Amino acid sequence: MKSILANLSFDFAVEVVKLCDNIKNRPVLKTQLIKSATSIGANIREANYAYSRAEFAAKLQIALKECNESQYWIELMSATGGMPQEQATHLLNSCGTIRYKLIRSLNTVKGNDT
Repeated sequence: MKSILANLSFDFAVEVVKLCDNIKNRPVLKTQLIKSATSIGANIREANYAYSRAEFAAKLQIALKECNESQYWIELMSATGGMPQEQATHLLNSCGTIRYKLIRSLNTVKGNDT
């Protein structure tokens, strides 16, 4: 059974890949966005098989960094006209939801749950 976070990150990656398949320009930006967006879910899945709490937290931290990087590439694609604003807004909202859940999970693992 997958977690909500794993499902959200997988769906986000699928949306990004499909969107990038339809973008005809900016190949470098598309590649960077696909790499960071797909890495979020990959690290979340790796975290599920971590050897320790420290490794689990480290994988979630990497996923959080990739989430932040994805946000950057989405913003850049949108600002340069490579992505329609409506799609960028949707992806940024999805990315924000994932980031929020990652931060909550990290706070729980580190004992900072408030």
